[in-house]
Amino acid sequence: MLARSIRLFLALLSSAGLAAAQEPNPNAKRLACIGDSITQGSGADPGQSYPSQLQALLGDKWHVGNFGVSGRTLLKKGDFPYWNEKAYQNALQSKPDVVVIMLGTNDTKPQNWKFEAEFVPDYTALVKSFQELESKPKIFICRPCPVPEPGNYGINETNVKEEIKRLNKLAGDLKVGVIDMHAALEKKPELLPDRVHPNTAGAGEMAKTAYKAVTGRSAPAAAKK
Repeated sequence: MLARSIRLFLALLSSAGLAAAQEPNPNAKRLACIGDSITQGSGADPGQSYPSQLQALLGDKWHVGNFGVSGRTLLKKGDFPYWNEKAYQNALQSKPDVVVIMLGTNDTKPQNWKFEAEFVPDYTALVKSFQELESKPKIFICRPCPVPEPGNYGINETNVKEEIKRLNKLAGDLKVGVIDMHAALEKKPELLPDRVHPNTAGAGEMAKTAYKAVTGRSAPAAAKK
């Protein structure tokens, strides 16, 4: 009986230790990734979205939250505005130390781009909603991924390039950082097999690009599989 009790006690200790090891670091910096299906991970293998691969690169001193929602627009008058999503509220409530915003791809669709005059005002409002948080996060906005011709789903490179012009000025006006996801994949169309969504390797390139922007260092190695 005594031996059985000892074995049970040791098993409980082991389980407790394993649970503790699996808990996130309470002192980790919090990074919130805001975006659409590309952020969510469409096109990449399960568990290999760019935020997941960024987490692997950053390690346990960081906690990367994926707040991407497929099909969503930056434009408030778009067909599926990100503004209406619970993910947006969750991102605000996550008390982020760093925020990476990558929206705009779905806004290039004709039914959304007809509201293009509101792109900068709406983007400005989104950035300010994070700038006003008590955690005072460092914010990066992303130049959207390229859209190899002829595009797909109504998404097109012509309007992506127009967005980039506006984002460049907006970044200066709002004093936020820029992550160039467009340049990261522009010469690698094979990593965007449906001409919109990066595959696992493409998401890895995005993760390395975000890592360098956030840390100021080149990624040490490919994200873990």
